[in-house]
Amino acid sequence: MSRATINDSPDWVADLGGGVRVGLVQAGTFRSDAGAVLGPVPRLLWLHHVVDELDIHDRLRQACNTLLIEVPAGRVLVETGIGDRYDAKMRRLRDVRGDTVLPALRKAGFDPATVDVVALSHLHYDHAGGLLDSDGRPAFPRARIAAQKVEWEFAMGDNPRIQSGYDQANLAAVAEAGAAGAVDGDAELMPRVQVMRTGGHSGGHQAVVVRGANRTLGFFGDLLMRPWSANPRWVTAMDDFPLTSVEVKGTLFARAADEGWLVALSHERRTPIGHLEREKERFRFVVE
Repeated sequence: MSRATINDSPDWVADLGGGVRVGLVQAGTFRSDAGAVLGPVPRLLWLHHVVDELDIHDRLRQACNTLLIEVPAGRVLVETGIGDRYDAKMRRLRDVRGDTVLPALRKAGFDPATVDVVALSHLHYDHAGGLLDSDGRPAFPRARIAAQKVEWEFAMGDNPRIQSGYDQANLAAVAEAGAAGAVDGDAELMPRVQVMRTGGHSGGHQAVVVRGANRTLGFFGDLLMRPWSANPRWVTAMDDFPLTSVEVKGTLFARAADEGWLVALSHERRTPIGHLEREKERFRFVVE
């Protein structure tokens, strides 16, 4: 099985030192209602950030960003995007465009069969939809699926609000593998790759932290989906536990800013890589 190292084909690549390389691949785009994404934030405050991307239905164009991580011990893929299991009606309603995760990875020179771990910030349809290929088979046949144990419990629950964000039929097809690979709280997936349970956006939401010899990179899932998400008070209407989101964003973002981490945004199309800087009691995202 080919184990060629991550090359320069992904949308962004960096060597973090100590045999740690990361790459970002955008696995298509879709549209989300701007009011849902910006939640309780007054329109007057957020409109200027997104006015150039709104369509006639006030929807934002969102990227499905995935991270490729290569460490001496193996390979980790973070997120899988929407995937190929949605019918034409749903793809039209969400205006899904571009390559989904499997063709996007292959174009980046990355063989899905060489992935050892698939780490998911949470199990919403736009993050876990690519766990299956178009025929309903495991898209990453040899990989452990690493999501929080409690996230699986939320995802497969019967609360109508929760069900709206998860594709339970697709998740049921990989639930056994998900249970086998689930983590419970903070955990090391392999040396230099750690997950940290955050909660907030979903009951079992988690962040992924990659520690190279020279620099650390953080992927905070939908706690930091776009540049304006760097304000801890700006939460989405999809956050199931918004007070937790505000609290954990403040703590996590402070650490990332103070320690100079790179951060990768989950849904930003144009400038997904940068770092956080303190701005009084808040933070701002600075593009690198």
